[in-house]
Amino acid sequence: MQRTLTRLILPALAMTFVVVASNILVQYPFEPLGLGDYLTWGAFTYPVAFLVTDLTNRRYGAGMARRLVAVGFVIAVALSIWLATPRIARASGTAFLVGQLLDIAVFNRFRRQSWWRAPLIGSVFGSVIDTALFFSLAFAGDVEMSGPVDFMGLSLPLWQSLAICDFLVKMLLALLALVPYGALLRAIRPLEQAEKAAA
Repeated sequence: MQRTLTRLILPALAMTFVVVASNILVQYPFEPLGLGDYLTWGAFTYPVAFLVTDLTNRRYGAGMARRLVAVGFVIAVALSIWLATPRIARASGTAFLVGQLLDIAVFNRFRRQSWWRAPLIGSVFGSVIDTALFFSLAFAGDVEMSGPVDFMGLSLPLWQSLAICDFLVKMLLALLALVPYGALLRAIRPLEQAEKAAA
């Protein structure tokens, strides 16, 4: 039990920081380049949660990664209720839990294939579900977030245009996250491999 808690401390702190920061930043439009109707600042921080989960999964396995998601869920939702709105906290908690657990399952399915497949495919599947759940639960029906905006010639509610662009940013960042993931492969080997090498 003590060993499990020790192993979870750093990933849990990282996960908590990412989710809470994202829940705050999703409330602020990304105004540079006139993208306020298409992006929020949270789109740039949340994808790091998938990297944290994938590195934990690689090192300690799916069971520990699921424990990380449970710890991150409880801490992040509690702090988000205080720092963001209760609706955003609930939406974030639901989307986080489902998206991250899906990421873990998909990661495990591909973990023995090429090094990049598990984190990339897991992040794609997790991001699809996470984005759909979060934006629909957090903003659908909200008068301020449902006003029409022009999106590539279509008239969409603001929250839908934000969801689409948020997903596109997540895909870009999932690709970029392969750089640190690949760089850390030697340092963060699966625990059983690391223990054999040390013996």
